[in-house]
Amino acid sequence: MSDSKAPSGASRRHALKLLGAAPMLPLGGVAFLTACGGGGGGGNGFLPIVPPPPAPPPAPAAQFKSAEFTGMAAPTLADPAAMATTTVGSTLKISFDNGSSTDYRLAYQPFFLTGDLVPDGKGGKVLAGGYYDIKNQPILDKSVPVNTRQFYSDSPDGTSLLAVANAKVDGVKGKPVFAVVQFEYTTRDLAGNSTYGTLPSPIAVLTLDQDQATGKLSLVKYHNVDMSSAHGLWITCGASLSPWGTHLSSEEYEPDAANIAGNAMFKAYSKNVFGDETTANPYHYGHLPEITVNADGTGSVKKHYCLGRISHELIQVMPDMRTAIMGDDYTNGGFFMFVADKEKDLSAGTLYVARYDAGYSIDPAAAATKISWIKLGHATSAEIEALANSLKASDIMDVVYSDPSDASYTKIFCDGAANWVRLKPGMEKAAAFLETHRYANLKGASMAFTKMEGTTVNAKDKVAYSALQNIQDSMVSGGKGWSAGTNIALPKKLSAGGVMAHNLAGGQKDSEGSAINSEWAPTQTHALIVGEDLPTPDALGNTSNPDTIGNPDNLKFSEKMRTLFIGEDSSSHVNNFLWAYNIDTKKLARLMSIPAGGESTGLHAVDEINGWTYIMSNFQHPGDWGGIHSKVQATLDPYVRANYKERYAAAVGYLTADPIQPKLTK
Repeated sequence: MSDSKAPSGASRRHALKLLGAAPMLPLGGVAFLTACGGGGGGGNGFLPIVPPPPAPPPAPAAQFKSAEFTGMAAPTLADPAAMATTTVGSTLKISFDNGSSTDYRLAYQPFFLTGDLVPDGKGGKVLAGGYYDIKNQPILDKSVPVNTRQFYSDSPDGTSLLAVANAKVDGVKGKPVFAVVQFEYTTRDLAGNSTYGTLPSPIAVLTLDQDQATGKLSLVKYHNVDMSSAHGLWITCGASLSPWGTHLSSEEYEPDAANIAGNAMFKAYSKNVFGDETTANPYHYGHLPEITVNADGTGSVKKHYCLGRISHELIQVMPDMRTAIMGDDYTNGGFFMFVADKEKDLSAGTLYVARYDAGYSIDPAAAATKISWIKLGHATSAEIEALANSLKASDIMDVVYSDPSDASYTKIFCDGAANWVRLKPGMEKAAAFLETHRYANLKGASMAFTKMEGTTVNAKDKVAYSALQNIQDSMVSGGKGWSAGTNIALPKKLSAGGVMAHNLAGGQKDSEGSAINSEWAPTQTHALIVGEDLPTPDALGNTSNPDTIGNPDNLKFSEKMRTLFIGEDSSSHVNNFLWAYNIDTKKLARLMSIPAGGESTGLHAVDEINGWTYIMSNFQHPGDWGGIHSKVQATLDPYVRANYKERYAAAVGYLTADPIQPKLTK
């Protein structure tokens, strides 16, 4: 043992005690180090260390500023292959508020051609666009017995792209996204006979795998929705996505119940759906089916019978989730509005039809025309379906097609033809919801429009847009089916059609003086953009100017891009086009050319789904040749047949981009 160790240990303990007594400074404060000599001030022998300055806050993320589409030229016979397929030569520029921008070269990406065998999600295959009867059995085309096969559509139409909470589908590696696609009709059977309107329209739910690195969508599962609870569907056309995430379908060209005995098309429909010519009830068709998508990629249907039995095309529900604005794809059609009793529920509400003041114009420079609303009635879907089950047309009203020389009848025009009608006592509600066209005429509505098709909304500006596929006949003073009492009296027709804009507001009263319970009722209408008829056909055969819209049909508005997308159903353009129209800059850009003889359909603009932006687009019946194609048919027909299964197929898909799917965020 040695005493020499004690002082050393004491010194260490004394040093630790001194350090323990020193105040501890927080991170980022001034620290001290032992050093020889003072810190310049003689002090305590410690030098200060100054920490680095704090890192600057991250720069704010760039915010979307604007979108600009640059259009493509229309294809010509110099490149017949381009006229016979989907051709895209357009671009999209997304600009941000920090001065940066991203440029995208657009292209078309199909999920499938109808008639393809696609995955059913169960390890098997199913026919894309295939038809099924009321028992969900395939409907067979036996017109050429040695080639009997299941019917499939060449006319895909309304499409909705959507996400579902907690979705889970086997085979999806990224995120599951769903598309609901409806098939309007098929043009012909294998023997070449017209099959329009003779088959029940199928609707399918597509499960799509969304790649989170590129935004690409890939088909994983095809599910055909069971339509037996809806009595089958009749000629589904355009569609929209409801604000609550369901697919709002359509049934257009409702069969005339007053003249159904001689309707061979409806008898064929009944036989294909039910197995005989008499079971189908005309009052079950001309309504609004709603499709709900489930988390597993299946779907179900609910048909609403209280939105009027009209030629439903593409309705738009307003942001209040109650007000629905509806065009009417019909000659002597009307402009309709439905206000639901409850949000997100179209099964009960009040139906209205528009009456216009005099002065309706299709000149974009002209003043807007005021709208007033005629109340047709209030109903639930269940009570109208019950009436449909129990009533015949003759129970509701007397209808004759030549003048009965009886003052108790009223002359009206339906589908361009004169009718004389007389309402049966107590049948107001049945007439309003099952004989809507005739009843709206009796109530004094402006039943003059020729094919008012797709409707969409610009919520920020409170403006809705409707397509008039053509403007003629019943809209033109002295034309077929025209009546001065409608207040629509244009001086001349415009076969190329146009897009009308409707200002929306609250505080409106109906024809009975009652308040309309909506802040989104159209109050006046003016022309936004119209086509241009040519005095003589051009070198390709176009009868309207191919460098502007012709016969608009599908409409969808992108709130963020401030762009109205317009798809054509044109008998005036040799190739139909998909257009983008910026409502602020007034710039019109051709985005895509549809195969000659086809129609642009299935339009749905999606600003954002899991961060990615999409423009859904289909086409129908390529090579459906008409007189306008006389100069090109011989050249193009072999190409179309090679591309689209001898003209029996069409495509379902979307606009994609190079190198990745567009995004409106940085």
